[in-house]
Amino acid sequence: MSLLEIRGLEVRYGGIRAVRGIDFEVGGGELVCLIGANGAGKSSTLRAISGLMATAPGTVRFDGRDVSGEHAFRRARSGLVMVPEGRGVFPQLSVEENLAMGAYSRTDGDIASDRRRVLELFPRLEERGRQSAGTLSGGEQQMLAIGRALMSRPKLLMLDEPSMGLAPIAVRKIFEVIRDIGRAGVTVLLVEQNARLALELAGRAYVMESGAITLAGPARELLHDPKVRTAYLGESAA
Repeated sequence: MSLLEIRGLEVRYGGIRAVRGIDFEVGGGELVCLIGANGAGKSSTLRAISGLMATAPGTVRFDGRDVSGEHAFRRARSGLVMVPEGRGVFPQLSVEENLAMGAYSRTDGDIASDRRRVLELFPRLEERGRQSAGTLSGGEQQMLAIGRALMSRPKLLMLDEPSMGLAPIAVRKIFEVIRDIGRAGVTVLLVEQNARLALELAGRAYVMESGAITLAGPARELLHDPKVRTAYLGESAA
């Protein structure tokens, strides 16, 4: 059964159609990636799904409900959570305070156990607990942004370009954690320009070009597709 179902989704910037009536879905427990060149419409798609951008027309169904008309905060409270491009941590707040903000709307009693799990995934955050988030390195801020999102206990975690601007060692750590999150049963929708890493990680994948989805299938198959290898993996067509 699909946890997320997108039908006819469009995003416009004035008269420009950035996303052109796309259809796709993410099943519960899946790790799905959306790849494409810069400007293909990937980030706009995530922002529309999260409710940060208006869609007209298009339908977003999440966890069996049509959430197309809901505000972003209601979608987040229902478990549809995004880690934005650029991380978006609260720079003046401490690491601990940022994590607490992730659980702000929760009323259950398991917040402390989730915090322990986040700190197990990211031991560096425990070391930096009282440090202002704005003073962290880029990789540490990305860890914090993902940890904060996990504190909300998402049903679907959407990650927008998590490797952007990070050193190779930080990218490896982030992708190891994303794999662990998926194996723990969290459904993940990953938008990523590093096509090779994304396709090696995901179970299924969609390729987006000029606002439209042009290819879809098992990630391992797309990893070996000649068109994908030429366009996104930097390999020769010969």
